[in-house]
Amino acid sequence: MNKLTGVENKIKVAVIGVGQLGQHHAHVYSRMPDVELVGVVDIDYRRARKIARQSNTGAYNDYKSISGEIDAVNIAVPTNLHFQLGKYFLGRGIHCLVEKPITPSLDEAEELLDIARKKRIVLQVGHVERFNPAVIEAQGYIKEPKFIEANRLGPYSPRVADVSVVLDLMIHDIDIILYLVKSRIENIDAIGTSVLSSSEDIANARIRFANGCVANISASRISLEKFRKIRIFQQHSYISLDYAKPAVKIYTKKKEIIKSLKDINIRYPKLGKINPLEEEIKHFITCIREKSKPLVSGEHGKNALEVCLEILKIIRTHNEQ
Repeated sequence: MNKLTGVENKIKVAVIGVGQLGQHHAHVYSRMPDVELVGVVDIDYRRARKIARQSNTGAYNDYKSISGEIDAVNIAVPTNLHFQLGKYFLGRGIHCLVEKPITPSLDEAEELLDIARKKRIVLQVGHVERFNPAVIEAQGYIKEPKFIEANRLGPYSPRVADVSVVLDLMIHDIDIILYLVKSRIENIDAIGTSVLSSSEDIANARIRFANGCVANISASRISLEKFRKIRIFQQHSYISLDYAKPAVKIYTKKKEIIKSLKDINIRYPKLGKINPLEEEIKHFITCIREKSKPLVSGEHGKNALEVCLEILKIIRTHNEQ
C-alpha cells in the first residue's frame, strides 16, 4: 500500500469503492488541482490497484487504514454498506459524499444526519442529476408546475438485480421533482413488478402534492435503449428536458388563443458544456472549503429515500393482495 505525503492547502480525499461508478469519481478527484487523492479503497485489491495506477494514487483494501490520512471521503459502495461507512467516517469528523440512496432505511439516514450536524461537517448525497446542465437551465423557466411527466428507462443490468428500480432509477426523478415542486405530498399511487430479477424491474408512481401539482413517474430497466426525459407543464408554457443529451425545449404561448402551431414559441436554450459528475464533486469540495451546505444535503437524500420507500410499500402491498 502506498502512503502519500500531504500537500499544503489541498483537501485530502479517498474514494471508497471503485466499481462501475466509483472509478469515475477517482479519476475526477485525481485531476483536481486543489485536491490530493490520497488513495482508493476496494475489497477487491486487484481492482483498487488498477484504478490507483490510472489515478496516480495509493491502493487500499481496508477503509479503516486510511481514515487518519484524509479530510473527506467519497463513498461509492453498495447501498447496504452506506450506513456502516458513513457512520465510521462522519464520526471521525471526515466530510462525506455518499452515493444515492443515502442509506437503506430512514432511521439510518437520520442517524447520519445527526452525526453530521453535531460534528458540523458536510454530508452530501450523490443525486448527480441536480448538476445536469439541462436541469440547471430549466429551473429559470419553471414557476408553478401543475403536471410533471418523468420517464427513466434503460437496459437490464445484473449488477443492480438485487435493488428495486425505484431505488436504482426512479429516485433520481423523485429528487428532482421534490426540488422543483417544493410542496408537501398528499397522496401516492404506485404499481410495479419484477420481470427479470427478484426486485421490481418496472414501476410507475403518481404523486399528488398539496399545492395541486401531480407528478407521474415511470422507471424501467427492461428497455432496449436508455431514455431519460422529464416534462413540466404549467400555465402558458411547458418545459421538455432530456437528461441524456442533455437538452431543453421551452414551449410558450405567443397569443392568448392558440389557433395553430404558429402561435406557439419554441426556444432551445444553449446549455453549458459541463460534466454533471465533475460539477457534483467540485461542489462537494467547495462546500468543505467554505463550510457551506451542499445543494443536495443529507436531508434531501433522506426526503427522496422516504418517498421511494413509501412507493415500494404501496407496490408490494398491492402485489401481495
